[in-house]
Amino acid sequence: MHCPFSLQGVCQSCPLASLSYPQQIKQKDDVLRSLFSEHHPQQWLAPVESAISGYRNKAKMVVLGAAHEPCLGIQKQTEDSTAGSKPISLCTCPLYPADMQALLIYIERWIRCAGIPPYNVKKKKGELKFVLLTRSDSRGEFMLRFVLRSHEAIARIVNNLPELMAAFPTVKVVSVNIQPVHMARLEGEEEIFLTSDHYLLEQFNHVPLVVRPKSFFQTNPKVAESLYATAKRWVSEIKPASMWDLFCGVGGFALHCAEEVEHVTGIEIEPEAIESAKHSAEIMGVTNLRFAALDSTSFSQSNKSAPELVLVNPPRRGIGEQLCQQLNDFAPKHIIYSSCNPYTLEQDLARLTGYKVMKLQWFDMFPHTEHVEVMVLLEHI
Repeated sequence: MHCPFSLQGVCQSCPLASLSYPQQIKQKDDVLRSLFSEHHPQQWLAPVESAISGYRNKAKMVVLGAAHEPCLGIQKQTEDSTAGSKPISLCTCPLYPADMQALLIYIERWIRCAGIPPYNVKKKKGELKFVLLTRSDSRGEFMLRFVLRSHEAIARIVNNLPELMAAFPTVKVVSVNIQPVHMARLEGEEEIFLTSDHYLLEQFNHVPLVVRPKSFFQTNPKVAESLYATAKRWVSEIKPASMWDLFCGVGGFALHCAEEVEHVTGIEIEPEAIESAKHSAEIMGVTNLRFAALDSTSFSQSNKSAPELVLVNPPRRGIGEQLCQQLNDFAPKHIIYSSCNPYTLEQDLARLTGYKVMKLQWFDMFPHTEHVEVMVLLEHI
């Protein structure tokens, strides 16, 4: 991938960008084989590769500069240290599809014309902190969120929004998020919708997925499709009567696997994500699914036994010692563990006693970085 921001040292988000893509894949595979060597996976499946550019469906842009010259990007230190730093626009980052780049470039100009002052961290002044953009890959539609310090600039957004939506009819959802605290927090609790639509509709394989502002969603849709399809295939081979999907998010795994299992329970602590999962199930007409907004560890502790299959897809911290012990006590026949952090996955595998790793496959969800998504199939001995 040719990225001027990476080559010039402006952006450090893609540390492997200087390597060819085959070199990146080999380097990651070597690291993972070393990391999981003591677990002796019986099958090490070929990695699922990604497009090397235009693969991201999310942009989380810091708003910099001043009202007369806003910038969505990053602060770069100038050669003259006394001059401080200057904002550099990252709207043309090659990780974003062309239509997303065009929209970001337009939004940058639109902010200037609307007269919305960017938030200045040092001075603690201004209004607009972040622009958050999400794209539905299946429909080419966008959800646009403005993160503001207060309600003061909402009127300017509302007054200028018709022009933006006329220029880009693919923008279907627009909202304002209020984040009043002076700290490195991406969003606040209050979400104000400026459109009648409150969510995007995405589709992975045959499964419709509802994307709301605060629900977690995979950033690489093509690789995510392969991840969900693989999980469904593994579940189909196991043929369990029932399963849990813990840390289920918007229900991607549960919704994909519902055809293969008599009953599926999806658990996620974020209520908005659970609402999305329920909506998707309604669209599909699936009736053997139950979703609940609960903490996954607390949910498992409230049960006396587990189904034949437990699927977990935790955040980077992993499932942790407490849930590992709970699964050890339940001893389900199979566990499918999907992780965006191989190191916490490896720690949790060491805690899950009495299991052998039947399959391991990794998915290059984040090209040009050291991050990967790893999925393992465990069988109780």
